[in-house]
Amino acid sequence: MRKTISGNLQDHNQRLGYQPMSFARIYEQAVAHKGGEAELRSLLSRVARPGELEAKGDDRYLSEMTRCVFKAGFVWRVIENKWPGFEAAFEGFVPLYWQQVSPDVLENLAQDERIVRNMQKIRTVPENARMIVDASEASGGFGKFLSRWPSEDQVGLLLWLKRQGARLGGKTPQYFLRRVGWDGFVLSPDVVLGLRREGRLDASPGSKKALVQAQKAFTDWHRETGMPYSHLSRILSCSVGV
Repeated sequence: MRKTISGNLQDHNQRLGYQPMSFARIYEQAVAHKGGEAELRSLLSRVARPGELEAKGDDRYLSEMTRCVFKAGFVWRVIENKWPGFEAAFEGFVPLYWQQVSPDVLENLAQDERIVRNMQKIRTVPENARMIVDASEASGGFGKFLSRWPSEDQVGLLLWLKRQGARLGGKTPQYFLRRVGWDGFVLSPDVVLGLRREGRLDASPGSKKALVQAQKAFTDWHRETGMPYSHLSRILSCSVGV
């Protein structure tokens, strides 16, 4: 016999150490849409383990940040296929080097066929490198800076990245945080639809008001279930559709 909604979520939570609450209905919808709990679990984003963010080098953060900047408004597959060339062209993305790189180096990169030759995006590398170096020097590493920023204030972190960095508005910083394992939500189209369906979002998706509303919804669900924000976000997106 098929388990109840609360039974399915309880089993899932017991395996992952969470406590089930009223998010169960959304979880059950996601299970049904994806064809089972195993299939749904395979889609959940990986969250960094304790100490993992701190252990990651600043160069890896600049690399992932740049990858997300170049993916914005572009075909993601092309960027992924060319990424080894990006790593070579940007010499490993060492922030201390790139924060003070000469304009000639950037001009040469704009002619480098190993990367996507978009000068506006190339120029973000030294700007974002300076942001990472400043935060790293103040916190003992950019990973430590991120690890100390609580998930219940993702809005604050997104606004900080937008103010301090280059081309880090919209969903770009959300995907960056997801890729490095920081625990947060992503306002993908399906997540927006899910939030609207649940009556938790009535603002324009790109607005600060929408971020605040989404933060409130996911914080409420996190407190109810104990589940990571990134898992809640992914499950909500999987619950959308027929």
